[in-house]
Amino acid sequence: MKVLGIESSCDETACAIVEDGKKILSNVVATQIPFHQIYKGVVPEIASRKHAEWILPVVRQALSEASLAPEEIDAVAATNRPGLMGSLLVGLTFAKTFAWSLNKPFVAVNHLLGHLYAAHLERDIPYPYLGLLVSGGHSIIAKVNGFDDLEVLGTTIDDSVGEAFDKVAKFYGLGYPGGVIIDRLAKEGDAKSFAFPVAKIDKKDGHRYDVSFSGLKTAVIHQADMFLRPGYEKTNANICAAFQETACKTLTSRLFRAVEDTGLKTVVAGGGVAANSRLRALLAERDDIQCIFPPLKLCGDNGAMIAGVGYHFLKRGDRSGLDTTACARVPQFKRGLQNLEDFGRR
Repeated sequence: MKVLGIESSCDETACAIVEDGKKILSNVVATQIPFHQIYKGVVPEIASRKHAEWILPVVRQALSEASLAPEEIDAVAATNRPGLMGSLLVGLTFAKTFAWSLNKPFVAVNHLLGHLYAAHLERDIPYPYLGLLVSGGHSIIAKVNGFDDLEVLGTTIDDSVGEAFDKVAKFYGLGYPGGVIIDRLAKEGDAKSFAFPVAKIDKKDGHRYDVSFSGLKTAVIHQADMFLRPGYEKTNANICAAFQETACKTLTSRLFRAVEDTGLKTVVAGGGVAANSRLRALLAERDDIQCIFPPLKLCGDNGAMIAGVGYHFLKRGDRSGLDTTACARVPQFKRGLQNLEDFGRR
């Protein structure tokens, strides 16, 4: 089954064709970074307009690289949530129209399921495992029992880790996208230069695996002098190194807690922040667990992960109606098993 997947939840216009949920025949991503750099962040109106301009050329390129005619596609999948509403609607509307015009099945896919599936595109990973989904909008630790069967153990109580990276970079004028720039500058600094605080979250009442980055972000932006250790200079490189170290260890401390409590020894990461070199290094230090990351090209938003998840829905017999609409957010995560409706696919 050849599934054409479209992803347009934020500022990447992406289309891929994946066969049987595994074999990537093409994977085209058109990035809008140059159009948003001047604003040091994504401007929703610009993003949706660029999607409308680029969606057809990107789909045509994906078909060309896969050496397929539109009629040879077996089904169409597209992201319908969460994300920027205008951006989502462009990709979703195109996908539904494309499927209807070819009389092919259509299925809507939750963007978050795609990120957790990305690593499956390169290798077989048995369920269950612990999933670490870290991106500009989400920081989630979950027990993953199947491609759409998640038990959310912990999430952020305020900012996502990716949001914290971007806002720190914006405040210090480092550029956009912030995560990549901070990762690079951190290699030139000393992680011990600042003693930035780690949020203390009550382990009771279901918050044992939750994380918080709002306080860390505030400390780095507004109170850095207070946390500077003697003998160190307040340089951008040192700030980046210490901030990145604290943010990544905040994530791994909760994740390792989940490893001990669940007994699961396989961790699969996904999302843009999964490309962070320090996070990868910290997870690799644990010899007693297997840490699996997607290749860097599949950490960010891409159509291949959407096509991969779409294949499994379609194989199971699931279809989405052409009245399916977009939703900017998923329902507030509750600890425990999430069914499809709770998780926001429908």
